[in-house]
Amino acid sequence: MEKLKDVISYAQENLAQESTGHDFEHAKRTAGLAEKIIKKDQLAVNNFIVMASAYLHDMIDDKVTDEPEKAQRTLVHFLQEINCSFAEIEAILEIIQNLSFSAEMFAKAKSLSLEGKIVQDADRLEALGAVGILRAAYFSGAHGQAIYDENKAVQHFHSKEDYRRPSTMINHMYEKLFLLPEMMNTYYGKKEGNRRKAFMEDFLEEFYKEC
Repeated sequence: MEKLKDVISYAQENLAQESTGHDFEHAKRTAGLAEKIIKKDQLAVNNFIVMASAYLHDMIDDKVTDEPEKAQRTLVHFLQEINCSFAEIEAILEIIQNLSFSAEMFAKAKSLSLEGKIVQDADRLEALGAVGILRAAYFSGAHGQAIYDENKAVQHFHSKEDYRRPSTMINHMYEKLFLLPEMMNTYYGKKEGNRRKAFMEDFLEEFYKEC
């Protein structure tokens, strides 16, 4: 589909300088995982909405841009230019505005469509397993956070401000990443999420031995 090719090019161009683990390769892997969820769970969905949302899901996130509202206006203009319908634009925006962990936990996110739940699970799988460990390290390094500090307790979040407070890479696993498998929407998401979590627990066991 020509529109999806345009979306992929837009994501690649706009995420080229991203350096916190939310780059184009992350978007591409998220799209691949979304495809796998659809296939494994045999789900009937609007594939363009799923794929477009997967590639664009970080475009207006405040982790990636200092001007989320401006980024959203730019994105809407782009989607209009490639002849997306009003319904398609609305569906994509509703997904990318409401799928994040912080939106679900602290911002009273709207219930997601099935397409949105698939993208949400795919994005969350990307935060787990071997890739999740590397992305967590990448994000922590980009923000000047320590890998580990035995004197820094694991936090419990009560607001988005708490969530954005600096932590350590290892604490982040307990504070957020290990919660994700139970938050998955799809059968494959839960199964794969638990498999990846188990890998991370094995990693931590070795990490603590080496420390």
